[in-house]
Amino acid sequence: MLRRNFVKSTLGLAGAAVAADNAFANQPAPTAKNQFKLKYAPHFGMFQNKAGKGVIDQLKFMADNGFMGLEDNGMMGRPVQEQEAIAKEMTRLGMEMGVFVVDKGGNGANTLAAGKQEYIDIFLNGCKKAVEVAKRVNAKWMTVVPGDFERNLPIGVQTGHVIDALRRGAEILEPHGLVMVLEPLSDSPNLFLRTSEQTYEICRGVNSKSCKILYDIYHMQKNEGRLIYNIDKTWSEIDYFQIGDEPGRKEPTTGEINYKNIFKYIYDRSKKENKSFIMGMEHGNSQTGAEGEDALIKAYVESDAFKV
Repeated sequence: MLRRNFVKSTLGLAGAAVAADNAFANQPAPTAKNQFKLKYAPHFGMFQNKAGKGVIDQLKFMADNGFMGLEDNGMMGRPVQEQEAIAKEMTRLGMEMGVFVVDKGGNGANTLAAGKQEYIDIFLNGCKKAVEVAKRVNAKWMTVVPGDFERNLPIGVQTGHVIDALRRGAEILEPHGLVMVLEPLSDSPNLFLRTSEQTYEICRGVNSKSCKILYDIYHMQKNEGRLIYNIDKTWSEIDYFQIGDEPGRKEPTTGEINYKNIFKYIYDRSKKENKSFIMGMEHGNSQTGAEGEDALIKAYVESDAFKV
């Protein structure tokens, strides 16, 4: 399920797995069909025609094809037993957990920009609940969407309210080694968080290792363009990437974004700095059925075939 289906009704907290000290740990097994250079993370349902409906079978299919991460926006709504089974199988396969979304949280009706205590309490309670799920599924990064503008307030006051609330959220996450990654979105002009530079400024204001940027390449192509330039300028605050081509929000090669160049930039700089990123595949399939799933894998093989 894509984030645009959640932002209208949730604050959107999500997790990703703990980064290894080596930026290129958790590589595909030698027997995997594809040896990707980056850690791409599909979501359940993306390969259900070829792998079957079962989540464990889908995880095995992902790993067999070289995808070493997972995103699952609905993870918090799964029974605890299923969460534990998914985490156990991912550990066995050497996969890392990506995005999940909390089932209750802020939205346009209770935005953090308003500075209201009842809205802040919803956000903080969401952080506390997400910590428990993160522990259960071996997650680290938690994505936060602050909600809509509060247009009767000056923008600087709104920004101050958001920073204050995020500092309190960071206080909850930091003792557990968790990081909330703020995601600027393009779904609606009413959304408070819109660009990478704005998100960078807020992260610097929060001034916590538990508050960083989720750079969704699809959304940022729509909102600001100059992708590699803006990734470079905000790099120090980026902890997570998501993928989707524009227009259409489908797999790479289906739109206007040169993903091979972007992936190469991220790979080269990550290797130089010994960093690690999960590359969340938060997009749909451009074609239906098993043929569409084959086409999706082919698109990632092509986009990952940059020179190192």
